Amino acid sequence: MTSVPAVSPTGSVPALPAPTGRFDADHTALRLHIAHTDRLLGLLPPRPARDRAQAERAAALHEARRTGRHDFLARHAPQAYEVLTDGRTVRRRLPDLVRQAQTRLPGLVPTAAQLADDHSRIQAHKEGHEVDLGVFFGALLRSSPAGNHLIDTMLHPAPGSRDRLGDFRRHDVVELDTVTVRRHGPAAHVTFRNGHCLNAEDNRLIADMETAVDLALLDERVRVGVLRGGPVDHPRYSGRRVFSAGINLKDLRNGAISYTDFLLGRELGYVNKLAHGLLTPDTGWSAPAAGHKPWVAAVDSFAIGGGMQLLLVVDRVLAAEGAFFSLPAADEGIVPGLGNLRLTRLTGARLARQVLLSGRRLRAGEAGAELVCDEVVPADRLSDAVDRAVAELAAPAVVANRAMLTLAEEPRETLRSYLAEFAVVQAERIYSPDVLDRVERRWARP
Repeated sequence: MTSVPAVSPTGSVPALPAPTGRFDADHTALRLHIAHTDRLLGLLPPRPARDRAQAERAAALHEARRTGRHDFLARHAPQAYEVLTDGRTVRRRLPDLVRQAQTRLPGLVPTAAQLADDHSRIQAHKEGHEVDLGVFFGALLRSSPAGNHLIDTMLHPAPGSRDRLGDFRRHDVVELDTVTVRRHGPAAHVTFRNGHCLNAEDNRLIADMETAVDLALLDERVRVGVLRGGPVDHPRYSGRRVFSAGINLKDLRNGAISYTDFLLGRELGYVNKLAHGLLTPDTGWSAPAAGHKPWVAAVDSFAIGGGMQLLLVVDRVLAAEGAFFSLPAADEGIVPGLGNLRLTRLTGARLARQVLLSGRRLRAGEAGAELVCDEVVPADRLSDAVDRAVAELAAPAVVANRAMLTLAEEPRETLRSYLAEFAVVQAERIYSPDVLDRVERRWARP
């Protein structure tokens, strides 16, 4: 039996044996390689207590692990996905794929204990095991059969959504922790209620948003969805509506933003459902129109980061006078979801680069803003503008034409290719020194 070699805290970084091209043999080699590097990492002190030499050694060990996982998946991602999904007969969402990999293909992803330990730490003190999840999901998405199956899986209703559908049909409202979805006539109004943080997105809001979007798309009485921010508690905006402040950077600093559930799950989950509709077991020959519904976004105050990203997938954007939109990727240091893919389509390359690379804000009513905002009205008339937009978009032919527009603008292969690279790059960015330093300086408490 092949065993893990003895290790010392200063020994050489192990190299993965040359691949054989055979799945089982290469997986065994990977499993032993990961076990070896696990033991070496275990001899080092926790990340915040490491001196420079120890930090460099840990970085080299992580590089060896990620290279081993990447090389295995570059050859075997399609077969690995077949194993994890029982030959693509079972639809497994992102967290379930990780759990299955931990059990069925040990070494392919970090262990549950490793991820749990990182989850208990602030971002700057984590080992960074989520970067390895980026390697894993990026490889699956690069594989056409695996990636397309995974994208389709994430377009199905989230766990628990159908359980709330009966209540929504009976009462026309479902109140979640951070989101309310309420039906008015043909429209489902989805309202962000994370007022303590300017309706910023956190793990809870991402989960609630997917449930709310599912309900709007599942209920046959709903023909149009509406996104709007509720009143907030911030002193500067107290009692006023705010659309969204984007990712909760304080939570990111505190290690409370999940890569799997938030950073990747958001893009494959509720945001992708806004753009591409919902799939269900009943979806049949009528695709791609099946599951599509038009969406309206009503922007009070501002739509920053993830908030502005939502404007790029809806069909009508209305804004109150004085509102602004921004994607502060350069300032935050992370990738703004699929904003890099979608913004250029609306604004052209020059303006997109100004927004994404230089932090330019677009103010409602000013030059350039009309490329992302359809109508600007006084704040007290925004609700009336929403009602007019709903009436227009509720027309029967809108769904089919919207679906075909989306197909033309964002073909599946373009989407899949972008997501594959995004999965890796975003995982790296949330552990990059500049991001860690920025959120630590801004959000650390004495």
